[in-house]
Amino acid sequence: MSEWRGKWAVVTGASAGIGAALARELASGGANLVLSARRGDRLQSLAEELRKKHGVLAEICVADLAQTSGAEEIFLFTRNNGIEVELLVNNAGFGAYGEFSKIELGLLLEMVQVNVGSVVHLTRLYLPQMIARRRGDVLIVASTAAFQAVPYISVYAATKSFDLLFAEGLAEEMRPYAVRVCALCPGSTESEFREVAGQPEHTRGRQETAEKVARVGLRALAAGKSSVISGARNWLSAEGERLAPRRLVTRVAGKMFRPKES
Repeated sequence: MSEWRGKWAVVTGASAGIGAALARELASGGANLVLSARRGDRLQSLAEELRKKHGVLAEICVADLAQTSGAEEIFLFTRNNGIEVELLVNNAGFGAYGEFSKIELGLLLEMVQVNVGSVVHLTRLYLPQMIARRRGDVLIVASTAAFQAVPYISVYAATKSFDLLFAEGLAEEMRPYAVRVCALCPGSTESEFREVAGQPEHTRGRQETAEKVARVGLRALAAGKSSVISGARNWLSAEGERLAPRRLVTRVAGKMFRPKES
């Protein structure tokens, strides 16, 4: 994690789960942090923990990335405070479980904004500075759901597919400028994600810790990989799906995620 020692990193969705784990991993290696999420009390607590434990600088920027103004607020916070961002971690995201036609439209559109819109917006804001310096890194947290359609979390899976393909394409574009871009694809992870999404217990797979997922993502980024799947089981599952007809894979996923009758 010393790759970013003394450098500034922005971590979105840093108040819990993988975002908080990424912040802790970076701080353990000496990175200074701008922590962003909607819950300011959690951010403040995490910032104080990282300052005390690792002696790093840690600032908080409360922003709601479900609003189109959220990305601009984070960018202006760093610019107005003279913070040169070397690493952008696009981690903020959420899901919603259930039949598409029964999920509130506003929630679906907010999901697309957070999972896709804010990722594009923040990356576009910070990338020109990295290109000019000929150094910089972008980590985009996607999901193993990016590799196939997943009924009952159809919009979430589609947004994560976007994140994966966006990261891989951008990684190749940025190679001549020595700017690294990587998509981190975790599977089921110990976090608040499933509860927030409203996913029932039967949809939970074998879980990895958020700390392990964070280390996998940061090491892959430092190694110059354009994407990485966390966990051998998840890797085998994603690679195995490539060999099966897509419609079959979707049907199997549908059976796994279909709501159980009460």
